[in-house]
Amino acid sequence: MTTTRRSFMVSAGLASAFPGLARAAVQATTRGRQEHLALRYEQAAGTWVEALPVGNGRIGAMCFGRIAQERLQLNEDTLFAGGPYSPNNSAALAALPPVRALVASGHFADAAELIERSMMGIPKTQMPYGAAGDLLLKFTGLGAATAYRRWLDLDTAICSTRFRHGKVQYKREVFASVPDQVIVMRLSATGGMMNFDLTYRHPSDAIYGLSDYSGGNQANRSAAVPWDYRESSHTEKRPKSLSVRADGERALLVEGSNIAVAGIPPALRYAVGIRADGDGTIVVRGDGIEVRGASNVTLIISAATSYIKYDDVSGDPVGIARKHGEAAASKSYSRLRSDHVAAHQALFRRLSLRIGPTVADERPTNQRIAEAEQHADPSLAALYVQYGRYLLLSSSRPGSQPANLQGLWNEGNNPPWGSKYTININTQMNYWPAESANLGECVEPLLRMVEDLSVTGAITARQSYGARGWVAHHNTDLWRAAAPIDGALWGMWPCGGAWLCKALWDHYDYLPDPAYLRRIYPLLKGAALFFMDTMVEDAQGRGLVTSPSISPENEHHKGVATCAGPAMDRQIIRDLFTWTLQAHQILDDHDAAFAADLRAIRARVPADRIGAQGQLQEWLDDWDAGAPEQQHRHVSHLYGVYPSEQINVRDTPELIAAAKVTLNTRGDKSTGWATAWRLALWTRMGEGERAYTILQGLLGPERTYPNMFDAHPPFQIDGNFGGTAAILEMLVQSWGGEIHVLAALPKAWPEGALHGVRARGGVELDVDWSRSKLKRLQLRGKAGQIIKVRYKQRLTEMTLDAHGKATMTFN
Repeated sequence: MTTTRRSFMVSAGLASAFPGLARAAVQATTRGRQEHLALRYEQAAGTWVEALPVGNGRIGAMCFGRIAQERLQLNEDTLFAGGPYSPNNSAALAALPPVRALVASGHFADAAELIERSMMGIPKTQMPYGAAGDLLLKFTGLGAATAYRRWLDLDTAICSTRFRHGKVQYKREVFASVPDQVIVMRLSATGGMMNFDLTYRHPSDAIYGLSDYSGGNQANRSAAVPWDYRESSHTEKRPKSLSVRADGERALLVEGSNIAVAGIPPALRYAVGIRADGDGTIVVRGDGIEVRGASNVTLIISAATSYIKYDDVSGDPVGIARKHGEAAASKSYSRLRSDHVAAHQALFRRLSLRIGPTVADERPTNQRIAEAEQHADPSLAALYVQYGRYLLLSSSRPGSQPANLQGLWNEGNNPPWGSKYTININTQMNYWPAESANLGECVEPLLRMVEDLSVTGAITARQSYGARGWVAHHNTDLWRAAAPIDGALWGMWPCGGAWLCKALWDHYDYLPDPAYLRRIYPLLKGAALFFMDTMVEDAQGRGLVTSPSISPENEHHKGVATCAGPAMDRQIIRDLFTWTLQAHQILDDHDAAFAADLRAIRARVPADRIGAQGQLQEWLDDWDAGAPEQQHRHVSHLYGVYPSEQINVRDTPELIAAAKVTLNTRGDKSTGWATAWRLALWTRMGEGERAYTILQGLLGPERTYPNMFDAHPPFQIDGNFGGTAAILEMLVQSWGGEIHVLAALPKAWPEGALHGVRARGGVELDVDWSRSKLKRLQLRGKAGQIIKVRYKQRLTEMTLDAHGKATMTFN
């Protein structure tokens, strides 16, 4: 296997793979030591959502910090079920005209029924993300301990456990190294010795209390579904394909294959390598490692699959796992640790955030979460932002897969909704903070996924719609399936790929780079071509619309979501066409006829509408008041407010007023990610106090687990990322050609400092405030650059000096 996907791109290699990022790294200012950035606990993890995550983008672990039986739960980001497959339904193209006719005549239920029969993908589900198993360390002679502490240091990306048993002080450190592509665990006993047995446990479907893969459980999305994260006592029969054997005197090698789902046979092989080094006696016995009389032991864990690309599974997982393990084993622990910390801090320390006093809050993190809605805790919001940045760095790095529904971390082979890529909000939300949080590199895996989808989605566009370009619906997986799945109520939505393009355009907008724009232009143009070919005349003469479609997952009449031209589609298409035309002009594309056609079609996309209740209409027809679920989690028709900027307080005050009516009807509390979206919407509209109230709910125990993972429930990581982006937006916004400073600052945050946040146009900011007023503002960018800054409705133009800086201070 080549090292293309496995070799993470840094320095010059990263620059060639993702143009502009090297320059961004040079421009970004590395901050000093980040204070108070740790999640702290006084007891070991019981359930999975109490364990702490480490990851390097490609491989990760959940660390439990248990005394007598430590557990590391492992993941490798390509260990999905199934193999390459084509999900396109051969009956879809013939069914399309009668479906459109039924929609145009108002027979929506009949249209949905025909979609179910003839247009859904085959199978009607996609492949779930799996787990790479557990490492269990069973210690002899350890029981009740004293002085127990467990913490995750976000500044070093190291998870630590420390406790005393008798006269012996025990410490364990775990980290996932980007430079060495391994997970490292260091165990030490000061004043005594350790005796333990290490074994490998295959993941069990029964961990979640489910007996089969349900293909998405979409019907459960509307409720706060309880999820059982307790470990099962059930022992799954070890698969015949699994092998655990010695791989040298002090090493184990695990070899296995992935699973079949919905008739798609398994095609991946995987390997996990475990190497032990230290004093004392370390030997392999059977399928485990035995350690006796040791005061220091280092475990090096490597993992890989045979995945190379969505259509190529010919890799050598054993060779890769051995290569990474052997290379890491040639280094000392101190070198492994220092290389890991240096690589992490080069990105993590670009941004610092302090909200409230500088005194550290030493309460355990689970206690702070439990009390978040009752007591003001400004620094918890700052910690949440930095944890979100940590999670993005840990789950999405150049060369890895994009962050999925659970980022990188997943306990079993049957995760909620498959832990794949839901692209009608969730995957997009994962990348909302990437640019503003000064982590633009993390978008690279998403770019490569969209490039893959432009190939598989072109086949879907041609076979299912008879169209040029490419399309993706509301989900995709490792194999880049682009056909609609689950059912008409959820899957018949053609704008998933177009929305993914927003993150790609945002990266350009935050860091303009012609080489990068040339790379994404074919993706934008292909997505636009699909809609140019498939939009149809509205039956009532209101313009060109998508048909069939839905407003994601929301029924306009009982049991029916199928429609034509919902507001979200129109908003996304307007954005997509605008980006494509801008790129066409900047790159001097000579296809003038294409640009003229695109402008003409864009002009015929129906405008946003205000309904009879004063609300922003979700559909072309004013159905909102009669829709069955008035507090629906999705607020799809508010895409135009956030993450887009089509509807904004400066240019479209009437539509903003209508959006507020909609949000008041929807309510402030919803699922975790939906609460984060509401937070971002009120923030973008400048409503700091309303946003703060919603934030308290997001940080509280109903929407945040003890390990600070977002609670849908169950766990979905998108809420973490959406909340991170929204908190940064409360302090700095970047839209409409302006930077808006302290645009939604709540009264509860009278003082603080945000340094290293990024804005559109290649600008980096430092913002300090005191007594709820701006105290100091510094901008960094290109020399001579003119930047528009708005603070308390006053617009100021600042010109950067010869060093690319401008600073303003306020009394």
